[in-house]
Amino acid sequence: MARKKMAREKQHDYDDIPGTYVFDAERSQQGFGINMFCMSLMKDDNRKAFKANEAEYLKKFNLTPEQTDAILKRDYNRMLELGGNIYFTAKLGATDGHSFQQLAAKMTGSSQQDYASMMLAGGRSVEGNRSRSGKNAPSKFLRAGGGSGKPAVAKRQAKAKVKSKAKPKTRSAKRK
Repeated sequence: MARKKMAREKQHDYDDIPGTYVFDAERSQQGFGINMFCMSLMKDDNRKAFKANEAEYLKKFNLTPEQTDAILKRDYNRMLELGGNIYFTAKLGATDGHSFQQLAAKMTGSSQQDYASMMLAGGRSVEGNRSRSGKNAPSKFLRAGGGSGKPAVAKRQAKAKVKSKAKPKTRSAKRK
């Protein structure tokens, strides 16, 4: 019971973040079949049935041909792009005997050891990973208040400082 391909209805600002597929309401709807398939793998009988004949098992779910292909090829990035939720798709990885760290390494194109070392060293550098369209310009999500140039963290800290200096509220009437 394959369903027709479902394209994103509109582009969102966060679609510009490289290597990221934000799991929003639209992707949730788009990936319902992928996620229900992955959730089915929580039951041992379903895992056995899937491993016995993967293509046949997937016919139980309302998947597009692209989603079916991504699952069969274990293309986790493509599954996320097509609406899969990372926590649900991890169940497929677990069915194949892979840890979450192994899946993340595969999704970033690195070895498990290189991925672990990168994360322990503070994660991926932002250089070259800021924007698909902005030619390495900082994402507008790193700024607050319409891109005034002041980082969001600094704005929150300044706001908290002002708030802490404010006079405490007093009660206008005493309790009897």
